[in-house]
Amino acid sequence: MRNSDQPQRGRNLIGHLVSRLTSRPVASDPGSNLSPAKSAERVSTLIEQSDYISRDLSWLKFNERVLDQARNPNRTLMERLKFLAITDSNADEFFSIRVGSLYNYLDYHKERVDYSGLREGPFKKALFRAMQQFNLDQQTVFTEQLLPLFAENGLALANYSDLTEDEKAHAASYFDRTIFPTLTPMLYDYTHTFPVLLAKVLIFGVVTFTPTGDFRDLTPDDDSDNHRLSFVQIPANLPRFMTFERDEAIVFLPIEEIVRQHLSKLYRNVEISSVNMFRISRNGDFTLEENDDVEADFLDEIKQKIKNRRLGRVVRVEIEAGQIESPASAWMISLLKKRWEIDDTNLFEATSLIDFTSLWQIIRHPEFKNDMPAPLPPVPPVGLERDKINDIFEAIRERDILLHHPYNNFEPVLQLLEQAAEDPNVLAIKLTVYRLAKRSRITEALLKAAENGKHVSVLFEVKARFDEENNIREAQRLQKAGCFVIYGISRFKTHTKLLLVVRNEGSRVVRYAHLSSGNYNEDTARMYTDIGLLTTNETYTSDISEFFNVITGHSLPSGYQYLITAPRDMRNQLIDLIRAEADLARRGLPSGICIKINSVEDKTVIDELYAASKAGVPIRLIVRGICCLRPGRKDLSENITVRSIVGNYLEHTRLFYFHNAGEPKIYGGSADAMVRSFDRRIESLFYLADVRVRQQAIMILEYNLRDTVNAYELQEDGTYLKCETAEGVEPFDMQVAFFNISEADVMQARLFDDTVEIPADADDVPADMTEGSERTIATI
Repeated sequence: MRNSDQPQRGRNLIGHLVSRLTSRPVASDPGSNLSPAKSAERVSTLIEQSDYISRDLSWLKFNERVLDQARNPNRTLMERLKFLAITDSNADEFFSIRVGSLYNYLDYHKERVDYSGLREGPFKKALFRAMQQFNLDQQTVFTEQLLPLFAENGLALANYSDLTEDEKAHAASYFDRTIFPTLTPMLYDYTHTFPVLLAKVLIFGVVTFTPTGDFRDLTPDDDSDNHRLSFVQIPANLPRFMTFERDEAIVFLPIEEIVRQHLSKLYRNVEISSVNMFRISRNGDFTLEENDDVEADFLDEIKQKIKNRRLGRVVRVEIEAGQIESPASAWMISLLKKRWEIDDTNLFEATSLIDFTSLWQIIRHPEFKNDMPAPLPPVPPVGLERDKINDIFEAIRERDILLHHPYNNFEPVLQLLEQAAEDPNVLAIKLTVYRLAKRSRITEALLKAAENGKHVSVLFEVKARFDEENNIREAQRLQKAGCFVIYGISRFKTHTKLLLVVRNEGSRVVRYAHLSSGNYNEDTARMYTDIGLLTTNETYTSDISEFFNVITGHSLPSGYQYLITAPRDMRNQLIDLIRAEADLARRGLPSGICIKINSVEDKTVIDELYAASKAGVPIRLIVRGICCLRPGRKDLSENITVRSIVGNYLEHTRLFYFHNAGEPKIYGGSADAMVRSFDRRIESLFYLADVRVRQQAIMILEYNLRDTVNAYELQEDGTYLKCETAEGVEPFDMQVAFFNISEADVMQARLFDDTVEIPADADDVPADMTEGSERTIATI
C-alpha cells in the first residue's frame, strides 16, 4: 500500500509464486521421478478417484463459500467486508489447528494418509497450493471488488502520503505519545538470541547496517559485523487504524503506515536497508494426555498447553508483496525460512492489507452502523404468544417447547436460569458449559443461585479451543462462590449442552430440562442457528440425571431411553438407524434419511450411508462445512445429495431424520458425524418425542432443502455450485422465512412420501403399507 503501483506489482509476484508452486512435483510417492506436470496430474487424479473427499480441502471449499458472500453485489459494502474478515479469522484457526496438526506428523516423521489417498508430504504441497490460490482470491476480492467501493460509501483507506499536512501532524503526535512508548526493537545477531515473535500480530523485520556495509554479496550465513536484523512488534491492543474525519469521507490510516514513517526514531545513527512487515501463524494444535488429577495438575496442564500454543512452530508467514526484492530483504527472508524450517510455500504475499480481521474496526465504526442491515426481531416460539413468559415453569409444564435460534429469542433459557436462581422452591441446578459470553448472564444467575443456598453443579469444559482462559476464569469464580465445579474430563472434551433444574412443587419434585445443539451463550445465540428443547418430560429428565451422574461421579447406567451418547455408543446407534432405513428400502417400504450437521467426516458412518444409498434410500444431507462424503458417484452414492447453507447466520443446528416407514425418528443435539464426536468427546443426541416438536424439526429440514438464496450443492468432483432460483420462481431465503412461520405451516411440513412399491418376492410387508405404487421423494 506504500506505492500506487504496488498492488499490480504484488499481484504479479503472487501470480509468479502460485505458478511456481503449482509446477512443483507432488505425488503419493515423494520420491517419484515424474515431471512436475505429470506429477500434478497424478495428484489430481488420485484426489478425484478417491471415494472420500479430503477433510482439509473440503474445509477450504467452505471458506471459499464464505468468501463468495464478500463477492455478492447485492450485499452492502460493510456486509461484504464482514465476510472477508470472517474468511481471514477462519484461515487463522485453520493454519493454527489443521495445518499445525499436519506439521506434527511432518516434524516428527509420523505417517499420515489423507482421505484423498495422499501421504503427508505430497498432501502438504497440494494443500498449500490450494491455500495460495485462496490467498490470491482474498486479495483480489479486496483490491478489485471492495476497495473501489470505498469512496462512494464515504470512507477511504489511506497511505501516509495521502494525508494532509494537519493529518500528518496528528499522526506524528499519535506516534510520539502512544505508539512509540510501546515499541521495542528486538535485535538478533551473534550476541543476541532469536526473539520470541508472537503469532497474529504485525511485525516489522528491519535490516540495518553501518555505512561500510555492502549487501550485494550477502548470504544467509554471513556473519559480517556490518549488518543487523531486528524485529519490531506492533502491540495487538493498539487500534489497527487511525481515523480522520473529512467532509467527504472517514479516512482510515493503517497503524503500520505510521510506524513505517517514523521507524527511524527507533534506529538512531544507523542506516535502514530494508523494512518488511509480516505476520506469522504458529502451530496451535495439541492433544491432551490422560491425567487422573483433574483438580490441580489438569488445570496446570491446560495452562501450559495455552502457553505452548503461543510458542508453537511457525506454519505460515504473511508478508507484504513487492518488498522482498532487495538483497537485504531477500537475506532476511532466507534467514527466517532457515530459522523456522519453512520454504516458499509457507510465504503468503499480500497486495493490500495483511490481516483482514482488522476490518472489524471499520465495520463497527459508528458512522457506518446503518450500513449493516438491522437484524430482524426474534419471534415467539411456535405455539407461544410472546418471548417473555411470566412464569417459565408453568409454560414448560404445559408442553414441550422447541426454540429455534436466532429466530426465537434465547431469553426463555436465560429466564429459566434467572428465575430458578431466585425461586425458593428450586433445590438444584446442573449445567454443562462449553462456551460462555464474555459478560455472561448464565454465570451471574449461577452465582446468584449459589448465594441463595441452592446446589449448583457445573461441568466446565476447559479444553474449549480458544476459550480455555475465559472458561477457567469463570469456573474459578463459581467455585469460590460455593458451586460444585468439574473441570472437564481429562480424556474427553465435554461438548454436550444440557441443563437440569430441580424444583420442589409441594407434593412432588419436578425436574425441568433444556437440551440444545448450541452453547449457553446469549451473544452467539443471536448469530448462530441452533435448536433447544425445554421440557419436563420425565423420560428426558431421568436420562439427563443419569447422564450427570456419569460425568460428575462414577456411574454406568445400562442405557438411556431418549438420549444417544458418545463416546459410549453414538456411532453404533446411528449406524443401526441407517441400516434400518436400508432394510426398509430393500423391502420396498418408505425410507429416507435427512441429516443437518456441521461436518461429515467419520468413514464408518460415510460407508453406511453409501451402503444405504446403494440399497435405494434417498439421502439428503445438509452440511455447513466439512463433507468427506462424495455424493452422486455411480454405483456408490447416486441417491445422496449434499447441500451447504452459508448466509447471514452461522448454521449450527444438528438434526438427524430417519423416515422409518412414515413414523419418523428424529434426533437433535450437539454432535457431528466426526471421529472426534464419537470417540473423543462427551456428546448427546436427544430424541424428539413430541409430535409438534417433531413437525418443527421437519419444517427446519424442509426449509433447508428449499432454500435458493443461501444454498450450495456439492458436486461429485468435490466442487460446490451456487443454487439458482428458477426463472419465474420467487427466491426462497429460509433465513428470512423462519421469522414468518405459523403453526399451520409447521403441521403441514413433510420430507418424504409414504407411497411404496412392493417387491414381487416380499412376504413380510405389513398390511397397512400395501397401498400406493412407488416410493418417491416429496417435491420440495
